[in-house]
Amino acid sequence: MTDDDTRENVLPGSDEELDTPDVRGYDFRGEFDFFEMLDSYATTGFQASHLAEAVDITKEMREDDATVYLTLTSNIVSSGLREVVAHMVRENYVDVIITTSGSLTEDVIKTAKPFKMGEWDVDEAALREEGINRLGNIFVPSDRYVWLEEYLYDFFDDFFAEEKVRTPTAFARELGETLDDEDSILKNAADNDVPIFCPALTDAEIGNFLYYYRQGYDSDVGIEILDDYDSLIEEGLLADETGLIAVGAGVPKHHAIMTNLFRGGADYAVYISTGMEGDGSLSGAPPEEAVSWGKIKDDDAEPNYTQIEAEATLVLPLLVAGAFEDE
Repeated sequence: MTDDDTRENVLPGSDEELDTPDVRGYDFRGEFDFFEMLDSYATTGFQASHLAEAVDITKEMREDDATVYLTLTSNIVSSGLREVVAHMVRENYVDVIITTSGSLTEDVIKTAKPFKMGEWDVDEAALREEGINRLGNIFVPSDRYVWLEEYLYDFFDDFFAEEKVRTPTAFARELGETLDDEDSILKNAADNDVPIFCPALTDAEIGNFLYYYRQGYDSDVGIEILDDYDSLIEEGLLADETGLIAVGAGVPKHHAIMTNLFRGGADYAVYISTGMEGDGSLSGAPPEEAVSWGKIKDDDAEPNYTQIEAEATLVLPLLVAGAFEDE
């Protein structure tokens, strides 16, 4: 083998110039412009470019007056993203919310008692002795749940007074009407007529307290989820266009894409997830997989779905700023 042969292996060369934008990041020289920095993400590469694509797709949802579904897991409300979501609801940026029971639990608690910053690396047994629960690097003292139980028992008495079997959406709406906190997702949803669907309402402390209430006070009360499922399907069927912003995965994300299956799929979708696709789980399933099921439509003309592989506290505020606040 000659030197020319080895050089061709190392430096094969290319015949044509690529007809794509140059990779280039934000130029911090001169006066800083936040929205220009976000625009530069399109040519930054990696997940920054996925975020730029998500901003464009979300703007298209708005321009097409799509019915926007926001799905989120409870850790979003545990964090400071609670205030971001409340803002999205207050400004009518979203039309439907699908979430988990923990979101409702923690939103109510935070109206009266804050969560506290903690640490990742701690003595867990010592925390248990002190009555402190850890969510990542967030601490939640147990007295929050003692307060919540008292609050909910008063609410349950009124909520079940005339109807013994209610829906999760009615639960979320009427609970939100009792709250007085401008940063509450539930309150803003009730004030702005944004339904909150919670198909797994029992999967948090609210479920525990419902259990105790039914055992100790009224054995006839119950939660009916199928009526909400009917309503969610009909919401999609009646919409001209639908768009999904799925923050995290699990039941909320799948409830959104599954009910959109009945209308032939969602027209737009933005996923924010750290889930891995390799284990075949829903949490790691990218939007392309939902296309194969008919839960998200595939637009040959231009991108109508994307996934940002990143932790939500880093990127959701940027997505909201770029897609909704850059007017």
